[in-house]
Amino acid sequence: MSRSAEKPRADIYARITDRIVADLEKGVRPWMQPWRSGNGSGSVTRPLRHNGLPYSGMNMLLLWSEAAARGYASPVWMTFKQALELGGAVRKGETGATVVFASRFKKTETDASGDAVNREIPFLKSYTVFNAEQIDCLPAQERGQSEPSRDPIERIDQADRFFAATGAVIRHGGDRAYYSPATDHIQMPHVFTFRDGGSYIATLSHEATHWTAAGHRANRDLSRYGKDRSARAREELIAELGSCFLCADLGITPELEPRPDHASYLASWLAVLSSDKRFIFAAAAHAQRAVAYLHGLQPQTSSIAEAA
Repeated sequence: MSRSAEKPRADIYARITDRIVADLEKGVRPWMQPWRSGNGSGSVTRPLRHNGLPYSGMNMLLLWSEAAARGYASPVWMTFKQALELGGAVRKGETGATVVFASRFKKTETDASGDAVNREIPFLKSYTVFNAEQIDCLPAQERGQSEPSRDPIERIDQADRFFAATGAVIRHGGDRAYYSPATDHIQMPHVFTFRDGGSYIATLSHEATHWTAAGHRANRDLSRYGKDRSARAREELIAELGSCFLCADLGITPELEPRPDHASYLASWLAVLSSDKRFIFAAAAHAQRAVAYLHGLQPQTSSIAEAA
């Protein structure tokens, strides 16, 4: 692959990361915007393709951010061509949102022995989608307006059953929430110490994402978590994204304000993202794998794909 072909692909990482860094520098966690925006309150879901399939990973962050910034209530997104195929037309002057697609290509190289070997090289593609609210003449069923929010008690009961089905050991007591790799258990304060049931579930979602890190689960290395500030910040960002993804699936509002023990990570995230333009993509992918693993432990669940 030529250097001229590499640069635009590398620019996708930089362009998106720089936008997220700019938000963080303002104290805004962009993955929290949908819940903060008035139109999305109480009815946040994963962004959806025109065929109803959900986006995942990095594309959730990109489309949530766009929807919140532009005030869209519809979760449905599609390309210009898809809109035409459905009988719709993107309004003149509308600008689309960027989504990404990870792919690989094979490259033949010569190894040290002079033998030809095939090597798979990952790369990122980007394309443009439009929200259903930017498109005229779409059939009503294709607009995908968010459904009314379900009863909070019902949502919390469903979430309780979800975490029970994971088989995670969850202990209660004390005033700290954490996951202990040494004993492989999640420690949670008692439910009554939280502002409400949703806050408890949101915190548990964060710790459950940490729980998936074990080698026989989603397999993330936590060996340097307690020794390296950067490694700790990276894992905490994965857990925060995982909590947001899972909360959207469960219909629960995540922790809109950072926990006191997490507030200090903002500066660390800025340092990591500024030095590594690809880490937010890796963090979103790890978070997606963690949430997919938790869904996979449910007795009956619709599969949420890991691909973006």
